[in-house]
Amino acid sequence: MRYATLVLTHLYLLLGVAVAHSAAAAPGQSPPAASTAAANAAAANAAAANAPAASTPAGQGPTEVVQAAAQSMLGDLDKDRDAYRRDPAKVNQLVDKYLLPHFDTEFSARLVLGQHWRTATPEQRQRFIDAFYHSLLSNYGTALIEFTSDRLKIFPSSPDPSRPTAATVRTEVKRNNGDRVSVNYYMHQTPQGWKAWDVVIDGISYVNSYRTDFGEQIEQQGIDAVIKRLESGEKPGAIGKQAAAKSG
Repeated sequence: MRYATLVLTHLYLLLGVAVAHSAAAAPGQSPPAASTAAANAAAANAAAANAPAASTPAGQGPTEVVQAAAQSMLGDLDKDRDAYRRDPAKVNQLVDKYLLPHFDTEFSARLVLGQHWRTATPEQRQRFIDAFYHSLLSNYGTALIEFTSDRLKIFPSSPDPSRPTAATVRTEVKRNNGDRVSVNYYMHQTPQGWKAWDVVIDGISYVNSYRTDFGEQIEQQGIDAVIKRLESGEKPGAIGKQAAAKSG
C-alpha cells in the first residue's frame, strides 16, 4: 500500500496513533482527492444526522472519549509492560476492551469497500470487517507496547453548532526521531456514544487510502480472494503494494 501501516484498525482511535510514530508516507504520496474526502464527509454527516441522540458515558464528548480511551489503555500497559513484551497477544485484549468500542468498524469498512459494499453479501461484509481488523492488529499491534503518554498530545475541540453530531478530534504524536505527526480522528455520534470512523495522519485518510488499494485488488481478484488473504494474516499494506505494482 502506498501509505503502509496507516492505522492499526483500525481501526481504532489510538490504533492510528500507535502506528503513526513508526509509519511514514511513501515518496510522492499525496492526500486523497478533495472529491473523495467530500464524499466521505457527506456520508458521515448523513449517518450522524440520522442517528438518535446518544447517551455517552458520563456525558463524554468526542475529545473526552479519545482521552479516556488513551489513558485507560496506557494505564494498563504501564502496570506491567514487561508482561506485554513477553506475550504481545495480550495487547489484543486491551484493544478490544478500551479502543474497539469507540470505533465504528462497520461504517468505516463500508467506506473502505465503497461500491463493493453494496454488492457484497452480509456474510462477506462481516468477514471483511473481522478479517481487516484482526489482520491489522496481529501485524501491527506490538507497536502499542512501546507507546507512552509523553508521545501523545490531544488538543481541545471546538464543537460546530451546525454539525452537532459530527466532530474532529485533533491530536499530535511524537515519533522516535522526535518529529511530530498530526493524527486527527473524524467522529460521529451514535446511539452508543461518540465513535471514530476515520483517522487522518498528516493529511492522509486511512479510509481513502485503503479504499483505493483494496478496490484495485477486488477488481482484479474478487472480494472473497481479498478477504481470504486478510484472514490468512497477510498485511493490508502488502495487498495494497501488489495492487500498486500491477497498476504501475
